[in-house]
Amino acid sequence: MWFHVDRSIQKTLTQQIYEQLRNSILNGELNRDVKLPSTRELSTSIGVSRNIVLEVYNQLVDEGYLIVRPRSGTFVAPGSSLIKLTTNESKVEIKKQNKGYTDVIDFRAATPAMDHFPRKVWGRLAKEVCYEAPDQLFGYHSPEGLVELKEELSRYLLRTRGVVSDPAQIIITSGATQALSLITELLLKENQLVAVEDPVTDEMRTIFSYGGATIIPVPVDDKGIQPEFLSEDTPPSFIFILPSHQFPLGGTLTIQRRIQLIEYARKFNCYIVEDDYDSEFTYEGTPVHSVQGLDPERVLYVGTFSKILSPALRIGYVVLPEPLIEECKKLKWYTDRHHPSLEQLMLTRFIKEGFLDRHIRKMKRIYKQRREALVSSLKNHFPDSRILGHAAGMHLVVEIPSVDFNGELLDWIKKYSIQIYPVEYYSIIKGLHNHKIVLGYGGLAVEKIEEGVSRLSMAIKSYKK
Repeated sequence: MWFHVDRSIQKTLTQQIYEQLRNSILNGELNRDVKLPSTRELSTSIGVSRNIVLEVYNQLVDEGYLIVRPRSGTFVAPGSSLIKLTTNESKVEIKKQNKGYTDVIDFRAATPAMDHFPRKVWGRLAKEVCYEAPDQLFGYHSPEGLVELKEELSRYLLRTRGVVSDPAQIIITSGATQALSLITELLLKENQLVAVEDPVTDEMRTIFSYGGATIIPVPVDDKGIQPEFLSEDTPPSFIFILPSHQFPLGGTLTIQRRIQLIEYARKFNCYIVEDDYDSEFTYEGTPVHSVQGLDPERVLYVGTFSKILSPALRIGYVVLPEPLIEECKKLKWYTDRHHPSLEQLMLTRFIKEGFLDRHIRKMKRIYKQRREALVSSLKNHFPDSRILGHAAGMHLVVEIPSVDFNGELLDWIKKYSIQIYPVEYYSIIKGLHNHKIVLGYGGLAVEKIEEGVSRLSMAIKSYKK
């Protein structure tokens, strides 16, 4: 037996020998009933003290890997090796058919420009909050979030989105995902039906299904969800909408349809859940105010800082009608007790001191430039293409009538090291959007956008059915 020991690393000699001997037994390199060298012999062969080897042997005996037989020696114990599962590698061929490209250009939607995260400001605030915060901040807090952040959010949402709320109506969550998960559990008490836009983001739809909901698709056109398709015989517990910038088609819900939805919710005593995920970034005109501002008692308003700042922050919120607050607080407590208080206070100061407004103004310029580069590239390479939806957010939908984005074509496109997303992927009722794809531009520099569209064009032109 021989083991390699390295005195230049931090791991102790005892630990190095223990791990190597243990792995040899687990892997079956040392079979059951194999006799091990004496502690003196092994220590001499690998150049360590006998006490180290003795300590290793004793540890492995205690764990059951080895057994000591009086006057015979130390042996590998039966049942101490684990059969290693193997695959027939000769039958597995991995081919990298990337047409020579070394990088993947991913047009994933809703990915912010992480390279423009305000690191210096956020780092300074983190340091100041950590040093200056009172001792109480490091203890347990109420599940709904810090009062300071909720007060700041209430003012900010009223000013920018027309959301009418008292700070007590706001619950701080771990992104919009947790907010929608809590809402699903909160509202699916008796009625398991949930009406959702079709097509719609698959992540949100999955949250509802996982919570036990039966999904009822409601068609969407260029003006958003079509309320006339909501059932009056079997009304849902709530209607999920993205009215400011529908995902994926990008439309903005008209005031007439907003009023229709509210009247429907009032008539059938159900709720509207409004997801306002990227309304800050509007490049034509001014952002349309929230549906919640029209009827705060019927609309639950969900927002997140994942798209504005970074998904890594995991800070979102929901604005609730007053009757739902206490029950939601209980659910939040059982989910994760409360969101990290230090991050909440950092975000409070980030908003209060004007850094959020400044950051949004900066990102609007950057995203507008990236959108314009994408639109221009699409028009150059696909003259028959049509851009759908409102000029907002971090993605657009392009319709190319001459191209059917079926599974085979999508697999072929991947060989050019680009990732695109067909609208059909987000559709509940299939077959209505075969010529449309979703292209996100938030996380891509202009040169990557132009290169990606160029590769897409080459892929489609070279594709043979």
